[in-house]
Amino acid sequence: MNTCLHDTAALMALLEDWVGLGWLRELDFAFARFLDREVPGTPAPVLLAATLASHQLGRGHVCLDLDDTLADPGMALSLPPDEDELPDGAQALTPGALLSGLGAADWAAILAGARVVGRDDEPENRPLVLVGHRLYLRRYRRCEQAIERRLQHLMAQPALTAGPALKPLLDELFPDQDPARPDWQKIACALAAGAAFSLITGGPGTGKTTTVVRLLALLQGEALQTGRPPLQIRLAAPTGKAAARLKESIGRAISGLPGRILNNVEWLASIPTEVATLHRLLGSRPDTRLFRHNARNPLPLDVLVVDEGSMVDLEMMATLLEALPPHARFFLLGDKDQLASVEAGSVLGDLCRRAEAGHYTAATLARIRALTGTMPDTTLQDADGIELDQHVVMLRESRRFIAGSGIGRLAAAVNRGELATLRALWQEAPDDLRRIGLSDLEDPRFEALILGSTRTESDWPGHAGYLRRIRSGTPPADAPQADIDQWAAGVLAAHGRFQLLCALRKGPWGVTGLNERIETLARQRGLIQGSELWYAGRPVIVTRNDYSLGLMNGDIGICLPRPAPQAGGSPVLRVAFPRDDGSGGIRWVLPSRLQGIETVFALTVHKSQGSEFDHCALLLPPRPNPILTRELVYTGITRARQRFTLIDTGRQDMLIDAAGRSVQRSGGLFS
Repeated sequence: MNTCLHDTAALMALLEDWVGLGWLRELDFAFARFLDREVPGTPAPVLLAATLASHQLGRGHVCLDLDDTLADPGMALSLPPDEDELPDGAQALTPGALLSGLGAADWAAILAGARVVGRDDEPENRPLVLVGHRLYLRRYRRCEQAIERRLQHLMAQPALTAGPALKPLLDELFPDQDPARPDWQKIACALAAGAAFSLITGGPGTGKTTTVVRLLALLQGEALQTGRPPLQIRLAAPTGKAAARLKESIGRAISGLPGRILNNVEWLASIPTEVATLHRLLGSRPDTRLFRHNARNPLPLDVLVVDEGSMVDLEMMATLLEALPPHARFFLLGDKDQLASVEAGSVLGDLCRRAEAGHYTAATLARIRALTGTMPDTTLQDADGIELDQHVVMLRESRRFIAGSGIGRLAAAVNRGELATLRALWQEAPDDLRRIGLSDLEDPRFEALILGSTRTESDWPGHAGYLRRIRSGTPPADAPQADIDQWAAGVLAAHGRFQLLCALRKGPWGVTGLNERIETLARQRGLIQGSELWYAGRPVIVTRNDYSLGLMNGDIGICLPRPAPQAGGSPVLRVAFPRDDGSGGIRWVLPSRLQGIETVFALTVHKSQGSEFDHCALLLPPRPNPILTRELVYTGITRARQRFTLIDTGRQDMLIDAAGRSVQRSGGLFS
């Protein structure tokens, strides 16, 4: 066993070196110092495990998996960080060197005997909890348990909607049924209509929003036809952008409802169209992690629908479920194959772990047959299916990408790990796919992609499109506020036509280096003026929640020259953000009030979740990297609506490498 695991002082010195190298957060090291100070004599292996458990939380893992960590420390912990070259002489400092010779059973035994580590069945509030081979910070283990308890309670509710009106309504909402071909949207509605909890998953264009709108029409229609009052329904999404997208999708889906519903004022009015962010729904309280709605003050609703479930982290999901009133029903939507939330946990992915294979029992199949007249394929049937399986439906047919769509076929091949298909697809070169190779950012093809060609007008002008719109369309000084807001909304929409995505944060191929390079190119082109930090056209992303401003992590705004309120005054710079209430309105913020923000000409794939762009470019780094996974590439590809560009900066088979590697977040939800 390494000397540092016998000597607490030596370990603490090593951890401090890791902080200095940027491998650990100061927060992680502070946790170890706290335990060492408050509980003297805590063994060094326990302090190390506590530090690594905190480090894993920062990477999105709910716990430290001892087995995975010892099997491959570099991959499990991403230490040294994925973007960093190992400094000369630092090999001896790595976790792999430190943990060599330590066995999982020995480590678990040391942890089990430590005063700072408890078990699930102990009443003491010890800071750490050991569950098998997983070490948690107690708060996150409690979040897992709270989610499991509430979902199990919801799934245990008896069938809620099974009246004689249900099947005729289903047939009316899904009139073109082919008995030989299961309609998974109809099946999802049939199962969800009788459940207090249902999860609907599917890739882009599979009709998640269409399905939930028809589900809500179904529930409200049955209530109205049986003389009951309409259900109080709320719609929510994790971010303002996701909320705005859901609002648009809801509007389109409502317009496709049968005429009898559209002509029935009461029925139509009972289907909600307003969408709130989760923070707004729960009532975030400034300068605190607490919310106005909780178990003592539950949400005033009968049904809650949450979209983009992959973006909801463990703690937020526990908070949300705690705030549901006892009688409420909960419907969760999302793409199980997308990257998990930026914060700790992969709730949707954990709940959908078995979705691909269905695992439907005889009772579930009988309900599907009775209400839809069809049966799923025999491969999706399982007499031993668990209760959770019966509440998860996967939509299996995409309507977003037309037959032959390169984007759709590329996303499907990556998602399934079909490496031969990927190679063949690039050889075929569909019109909506493009691939370029760059050895450095001085390559003129990079500028042409990001800012459009200087020689010809292009339908794909990159970021130059919205920057030109700012310069040519600024409203006059006497313009009414409504016109100014409409102009800002147009600029934000133009900005949303294109986005450069990347995997890394640091280095020339990460967001830091890319944003600096694009800013320089835009200045050289005259698309932005001056050398100040704040300039007209600067796109920024919020990196931490600011409840006082009503801005959440992931919100994107653009700095604009807002006409001066007084006659004859010069325009003043303000940052325009879309409002998070789905209204299409604009929130104007003084730049000096924004603290946690970054320039966002380039965006990490993680931060792009919940967004879509007409043209999306994904840049892969030049070297193999643990962060390059199937989920990351799939998420990047599916941000594109009309065109996708892959930028290779190293080996051309980097995409193949990524498609063959799947990420697994550590956690124990429903495991």
